[in-house]
Amino acid sequence: MQRSVLANMAKHLLQYGPKVIAKPLNLVPFSIKAQLIERILNLLMAAQIKDGELDFLQARWVKISVTDLELSFEVSFDERLIVREGGEAEVSFSGCSQALLLIAAGKEDPDTLFFQRRLAIEGDTELGLEVKNLLLSIEFDTMPVFMRQSITQAAAMLTQLQRQANMPWA
Repeated sequence: MQRSVLANMAKHLLQYGPKVIAKPLNLVPFSIKAQLIERILNLLMAAQIKDGELDFLQARWVKISVTDLELSFEVSFDERLIVREGGEAEVSFSGCSQALLLIAAGKEDPDTLFFQRRLAIEGDTELGLEVKNLLLSIEFDTMPVFMRQSITQAAAMLTQLQRQANMPWA
């Protein structure tokens, strides 16, 4: 009985949690979200920026859509990563927050999620592969500690919820 209650709660959290988060997130002006996303991305990819690994993104735009959070933005590079809303992008990545979190934590491979249709990539295939390879080259241990810990804890919580939700009904 207790397992079925826990499994049901986990399923509801996984299903409705992102929708609950999306509501207040949509009230935040995009300019504030863009500044936050830029800061996070530039911190996360500081080593790659320093090494010139993002030069291929100059004057090119990549769209990222977090479908269940109703968050969509484009990213480019001009000495630093920049974020905008509503422009034309050469390639688009879209997936739910759970899939993208597991990719960020190194718990899931983007190719696997793509073939499971949990990650969509549309547009310029060559640019998409370059972006994917860049993301896979980020060494988790080189991330700032607070980011690494936040991603690790969120991914662990998500994984635990997924395990609970998949438990057989007692």
